[in-house]
Amino acid sequence: MLKLLFAGTPRTAVPALRALAADKEHFEVVAVLTRPDAPRGRGRRMTPSAVKEAALELDLPVIESDPKEPAFIDELAATGAQAAAVVAYGKILRQNVLDALPWGWYNLHFSLLPQWRGAAPVQRAIWAGDTITGATVFRIAKGMDTGPIIAQSTVEIGRHETSGHLLEWLSHDGSLLLASALQAVAEDQIRPVDQPRGAYEIAEKIRVEDSRIRFDVPVFAADRQIRACTPEPGAWCMVHAGDDREPLMVHVLEARPASDDDSSGVGELPPGRIGGDKHHVWIGTCTGALELLQVKAAGKKAMPATDWARGMRLSSDAFCD
Repeated sequence: MLKLLFAGTPRTAVPALRALAADKEHFEVVAVLTRPDAPRGRGRRMTPSAVKEAALELDLPVIESDPKEPAFIDELAATGAQAAAVVAYGKILRQNVLDALPWGWYNLHFSLLPQWRGAAPVQRAIWAGDTITGATVFRIAKGMDTGPIIAQSTVEIGRHETSGHLLEWLSHDGSLLLASALQAVAEDQIRPVDQPRGAYEIAEKIRVEDSRIRFDVPVFAADRQIRACTPEPGAWCMVHAGDDREPLMVHVLEARPASDDDSSGVGELPPGRIGGDKHHVWIGTCTGALELLQVKAAGKKAMPATDWARGMRLSSDAFCD
């Protein structure tokens, strides 16, 4: 039985923790390493990570120390862990920490490495128009997501799939991949394969300012941006009602390129111009109309785009930027 330290922070790491903790035939999760409680929400209340909440529910010891602190090595040794499973922990581990466990540290990453190393692999894959992605288990080494590969699995990206939906799927599928890969490592049934050298896309973190929707691009590009940024950090634009009202920030929760049949009643829309009828809300791009389906205005609940547009009483000059 392999004694494991589990390191992770967000909700996407919870399925892997639960899968490893449930497999008592092959693993003993001796402790869980996660980020400290952080202020969240409007009230900025100190809130535990999703992984910490799951660990406490599973009655597992929780470590919130910074691995950069000198005392961390002793704390790690006290757990008796032989290896570590890492899923979206969120901190770079120094070499002395990586060397502290005899079997090493193994990361579950949500891309087909070496493509999309970095913080936002699922979001960047959707934004780039990839049709296939997957999950990779690799042994952590010096460098960002560059260690030798243990196992991989692939999945198709749906035409209308958001990063939130895809991450949910990969977090569950990847938890099974991680468990089987670690079992193979423990039983000496697998050999890591070095990642090929070359220039590959880096999955840079998507910031709020990056997720402001562009309408001066082809409609497929606007659609990809919205799906990549949904639900986090959230695709948004500023809506100008066409009168003397102040522009309003609106988050677009769901949209898709309009078909020729659906958009036949709107005519030519310049990029950013809003149009529609009782059943549709469209925004022009440089190649066609983008139909809004679900939106959330600042301070309001999510609602169908048609209900929002009706309440806004937009003029014929209304536009987004």
